[in-house]
Amino acid sequence: MPFDGIVTRAVVEELQTEILKGRITKIHQPTKTELIFTIRNEGKNISLLFSIHPTYARLHVTENTFKNPKHPPMFCMHLRKYLLGGFIENIEQDGMERIVTLTIKARDEIGDITFKKLVIELMGRHSNILLLNENEEHIMDCMKHISASQNRYRTLLPGHTYIKPPSQEKVNPLTISGDEFLQKIDFNDGKLDRQIVKNFTGISPFIAQELISRAHLGSMDTYKEKFLDIQTDIKHANFKPMIYYVESKEEFHVIPITSFKGKKEAFSSTSKMLDQFYEDKAEKDRVRQQAQDLKRFVNNELKKNKRKLNIHKKTLKRAKDAEKYQRLGELLTAHMHLVSNGDSEVTVIDYYDPEQKEITIPLKTDQTPSENAQAFFTRYRKLKTSGQIVKKEIQRTNAEIAYFEQLLQQIKTAREIDLEDIREELRDEGYLRKQRRTKRRQKRKPKPQLFVATDGTHIFVGRNNKQNEYLTQRLAHRNDIWLHTKDIPGSHVVIRSYQPSEKTLHEAAQLAAYFSRAQQSASVPVDYTHIRHVKKPKGAKPGFVTYERQKTLFVTPKKEIVKRLSRHKEG
Repeated sequence: MPFDGIVTRAVVEELQTEILKGRITKIHQPTKTELIFTIRNEGKNISLLFSIHPTYARLHVTENTFKNPKHPPMFCMHLRKYLLGGFIENIEQDGMERIVTLTIKARDEIGDITFKKLVIELMGRHSNILLLNENEEHIMDCMKHISASQNRYRTLLPGHTYIKPPSQEKVNPLTISGDEFLQKIDFNDGKLDRQIVKNFTGISPFIAQELISRAHLGSMDTYKEKFLDIQTDIKHANFKPMIYYVESKEEFHVIPITSFKGKKEAFSSTSKMLDQFYEDKAEKDRVRQQAQDLKRFVNNELKKNKRKLNIHKKTLKRAKDAEKYQRLGELLTAHMHLVSNGDSEVTVIDYYDPEQKEITIPLKTDQTPSENAQAFFTRYRKLKTSGQIVKKEIQRTNAEIAYFEQLLQQIKTAREIDLEDIREELRDEGYLRKQRRTKRRQKRKPKPQLFVATDGTHIFVGRNNKQNEYLTQRLAHRNDIWLHTKDIPGSHVVIRSYQPSEKTLHEAAQLAAYFSRAQQSASVPVDYTHIRHVKKPKGAKPGFVTYERQKTLFVTPKKEIVKRLSRHKEG
């Protein structure tokens, strides 16, 4: 994922066209690493995303929506105080570094015009966003505070002098000639891609390898020519944003990767490319962070029930010995005349045995023969009763295990909006303590995700049990087609059609397989039937149903098909 200096330059070029002179109308900080500016420019609202995520650090215009916290963080409040209502006067990149500075003109508390600098440093785990005064001398605040004990080179705290990131003594590739480029490379030393990355700013290993591929290990003049080609594309903004699909991986860049022969997807702007590339990855990471406590709780409950199941199985195994104790009690009663008080055992004829063999019965010396017999009968009754009870407990525990395994699968594929549904379900089922509501508010209606088939038919997918239940029991019509992976935890899927086409049926089956535990499998069995044949048993867990008159088809889930069908975010 090379968000390098070249991609940064392409983003800055676009922002200078889209948001320059625009007015900042809203500032939100949805997470501790993300910031959203809403900018009004030329009659439309534009959302600008800043991210200092250690893996997904980036800057671009976004069309995605983000859930904001109830109480904005202090850094967000600080930005609102100084930048809200301000105009973006300038956007510039520091050479070919991944450092972008926005100059913003605003008014202070008494109405005087002031200028502030917002510096975005996109450097992996060292990324940061800093608000500086007009002269860029002092830090007013920053998104990530770095003390002197954490970084000896520079301290990033309010009130401290701003020091730029340390120089790596690299050369800006846009300011040199082809001959100067060759002087920086030692062709006898080998590892040319590493040398290029080491000597020039803004060039990632991805582009260094592309340059070598274009040169085909040719002469020095060939390297010079190919370097100048890339330099010209960057200088004249001849960018072609594209995502490249390599098996299960994805890569992107704004410089055409001529060495790539696989599937690729072109975009009309760098921001659109970045928005699509990072959308799933960033949201999955946010969901993973927000769901850590939920996943830990469900895993603990799952382990607890598996331990309980093992205990029940051992109890059931012991219960199978119940008949043995009844037999011993009856044999002892029949031969009571052979036993005296204080005997530790007695050997009798086992008339239950076809061969009438002898059997030795152990006795407790502190009990009478009659008390020993009654002890055998008492143990028989207890084991028989426990066997009947434990069979029901095993059924219930197996249902609990299936339920929590289903929840784990739902958490794995959840969106941010799905997590609260899962938490609320656990509260309703009594697993989590219910929250005290200070205000009386209406319960939020579940929102299954809406997909659109190739022929325009609507397909709904439940992403958690609450959505599954709402979709199957209330939203769907009795003649709609219902789908679910066969004997595999997964989502309920409904086609809003009585007789969907064969292609729509297979597309819906793709969704059912993709949003199930079998997401990475091949040839996944998917059952389908009409909604009228789907029933929820009385007292069953949320989302659990039985169905009949089903047919089965087999599909291999593919992410690209799911993305193509995802034209709507929510239903």
